[in-house]
Amino acid sequence: MSHDLHASLRDNVRVLGDSLGHTIAEDLGDGFVDKIETIRALAKRGRQEGGESQRELIEYLRALPDQDLLPVTRAFNQFLNFANIAEQHYRARFRRVEDYKPGSQPVLGELIERIRQAGHSPRQLIETLAGMRVELVLTAHPTEVIRRTLIQKYDAIDDCLTVMEGSVDYPERASRAHGRLKELISQAWHTDEIRHERPTPVDEAKWGFAVIENSLWQAVPDFHRDLDSLLLDATGERLPLDAAPLRFASWMGGDRDGNPNVTAKVTREVLLLGRWMAADLYLRDLDQLKVELSMWKANNALRAEVGDEAEPYRALIKRLITRVEATRDWAQACLDGVNYDGGPIIETRDQLYTPLLACYRSLCDVGLNGIANGVLLDTLRRIAVFGVTLTKLDIRQEASRHTQVFEELSDYLGLGHYREWDEERRQAFLLAELESRRPLIPRRWECSTETREVIDTFRTIAQEHREALGTYVISMAAQPSDVLAVALLMKEVGGDVRLPIAPLFETLADLDRAGDAIDRLLALPGYRRLVDDRQEVMIGYSDSAKDAGQLAAAWAQYRAQEALVDVCKRHGVDLTLFHGRGGTVGRGGGPAHAAILSQPPGSVNGSLRVTEQGEMIRFKFGQADIALRSMEIYTCAVLEATLLPPPFPEPAWREEMDRLADIAHRAYVGVVREDPNFVPYFRAVTPEGALSRLPLGSRPAKRRQEGGVESLRAIPWIFAWTQTRLMLPAWLGSGEAFVTRVEEEEGLERLREMRRQWPFFGTYLDMLEMLLAKADIDIAAYYEHRLVVEPSLKALGGQLRDRLRRLHGVLLEILDQEALLEDTPLIRQAIDVRNPYIDPLHGLQAELLQRNRDADGAISPELSRALMVTMAGISAGLRNTG
Repeated sequence: MSHDLHASLRDNVRVLGDSLGHTIAEDLGDGFVDKIETIRALAKRGRQEGGESQRELIEYLRALPDQDLLPVTRAFNQFLNFANIAEQHYRARFRRVEDYKPGSQPVLGELIERIRQAGHSPRQLIETLAGMRVELVLTAHPTEVIRRTLIQKYDAIDDCLTVMEGSVDYPERASRAHGRLKELISQAWHTDEIRHERPTPVDEAKWGFAVIENSLWQAVPDFHRDLDSLLLDATGERLPLDAAPLRFASWMGGDRDGNPNVTAKVTREVLLLGRWMAADLYLRDLDQLKVELSMWKANNALRAEVGDEAEPYRALIKRLITRVEATRDWAQACLDGVNYDGGPIIETRDQLYTPLLACYRSLCDVGLNGIANGVLLDTLRRIAVFGVTLTKLDIRQEASRHTQVFEELSDYLGLGHYREWDEERRQAFLLAELESRRPLIPRRWECSTETREVIDTFRTIAQEHREALGTYVISMAAQPSDVLAVALLMKEVGGDVRLPIAPLFETLADLDRAGDAIDRLLALPGYRRLVDDRQEVMIGYSDSAKDAGQLAAAWAQYRAQEALVDVCKRHGVDLTLFHGRGGTVGRGGGPAHAAILSQPPGSVNGSLRVTEQGEMIRFKFGQADIALRSMEIYTCAVLEATLLPPPFPEPAWREEMDRLADIAHRAYVGVVREDPNFVPYFRAVTPEGALSRLPLGSRPAKRRQEGGVESLRAIPWIFAWTQTRLMLPAWLGSGEAFVTRVEEEEGLERLREMRRQWPFFGTYLDMLEMLLAKADIDIAAYYEHRLVVEPSLKALGGQLRDRLRRLHGVLLEILDQEALLEDTPLIRQAIDVRNPYIDPLHGLQAELLQRNRDADGAISPELSRALMVTMAGISAGLRNTG
């Protein structure tokens, strides 16, 4: 590692690496460890000298006997995971969660000062924070590679590092922690890193609840405490008790889109698990309060509530404990499918909040403010954020499934064929039925199992409390009737529960039409009354990028948001934008702070929903201190975007973006859709075919089992290109656009001006720079050398690499830099340090893919597992999968 990296980070990497070496030696002998060391040395030399040294590494790997391939891939995969633990640990200690340019780390205190200098009153600041509605929506990650059992061991390893660093004066404590560390590393080495079965949607939901239990439960009150004291310093006022600027929602167990495993029964089970888990966590809080709140001084209101008790607070809390225990028993009985015959349960947030608020007010009234603002306040803050369900569960379903319901229904009722009706006729029918008092769906209707499943989902919604559920998201939405169809199903089957309905616009054409579709929807008076002048709209990042290429998609997303802001303003409707970002740049990922501040002005108006996916949940919220920092970043960004919004883009910049997007889109489509060699090349050169065998998420890798790129989900599409280091989806098309402009008069100056003055464009270039730093032309060429035979496919590969080289050159010219990541040395080093460990995995992966093809997919289970481990290791090394 380079000498600039922080010493503690270097020491921890060494400690973990040495322990791993000892563990492997005990298991497989010193001779095997020597092989690992040889490979590492060759990889390092290959990086420094290239050419001949790289060939030496490849020859050494190809000469390894079969029985060594699995342990070699496992050793490098584990080392990369340990490097990640050390880096996570370092970020947590030094409060660096996101990869920023130096000096751009947002700090809440400084931001509050800037807001005051801009002329906003303290009152405005408090009201903005108190009214802020930021929901982080936890989604399962179809390519979350690391098993939960290993994540738990990794967290425990992190704890050991903390103890060791804090035990300088206590050598025996440090030595105990070091012993425990060795034991955990040995456990990790002797644990299979690849799951044997796919996780079920319920497993995924349990994983989400575990993140709340293990880290957010602690981080949430800490975050509010910090915010409270900052506000007190800056404004003399505290954060209102029930303020919850950040809340959590979830898709795990509610997202049906393309996942046949998510049924109404699964959704019901996940909702019950949330209730059980919430009750269990609150019981721990209440038990502590029962122990601590032994005071006797109380106000009249509390006395009136509990009667003549010597310890009034304890009396009230004991009563509450009985109800929360009953709630947990009720949830358990429902999960077990048995009748519940216990006492009354807690149904709503208020039933839990009100009694504790009475205790809080009483303590303040009798002068015990210090006690009121201790553990009790933490519990009140948790209730404000987590409610009685921990997260709000969103429901997502594809528009065509609702159309199918009405097609079957219209046919059954003799009304004709809904599918064949035009948009006007569909709207007229749906609006009339929304107004009608009689039921539309017959009681004993024999419909198809698919339609029955959709109706059962709405029945599940009807049985739930409104606060347990988030938004109903319609994927592949295109017309107002798609939204009205859901509204009608909710009225017919959903009882009194009315959820916000968010159409999701995800292809380029959908994004371009989004403003118009919402305009037509809001112009329908019947609809406006239904939604109480609020509208949520979801913007899809990953599918639009796969559909049109990254540059054209980013600009279409920006324009769609502008159009939606204008439309809702004109109609006097409150808009909440829901950003469906992936973890990777190719799917709209990247540092949250930069991303939020690069949205159009006015689009983040105190409210925002954004998805957080699988592994990113772990990186941002997996440990309490990092979660605290992540929450601060989101709050800062939304506060800043609301009170100090970015500038409107100049007309000349818009024209520039229109031209760039147009050139990039044509270039992207010319390759991905129109070149007949492209799909065969993609299948030949990437591990896409083997990827579908990885038991990663609960969702199939393809929407349909045959077809070209369009049938692939966005996540495997990105994952496959990441594995070969060509990173194609994130940049293809951008090079042509930039090269064309830089060659023209004043083009370079214009691009540099946009980079300096327009956050949207600056952030786009930062993301591109980070991605190109992870791309590797030589590695991509090696995959092709090993796996591609046909000259026409090789020719295409050569062209793609030339495009990447050209983009690399022109990007440096626009950035006015000698090398990539000049301004972010920490990221540059993190990549350089990992490369010698990732290179052998690439070499082995290409080798195993070739053998797998020669054997027609019938390689031994050991080699098949080794192939999967190379995928896990490469994605750990690059710190992103899909």
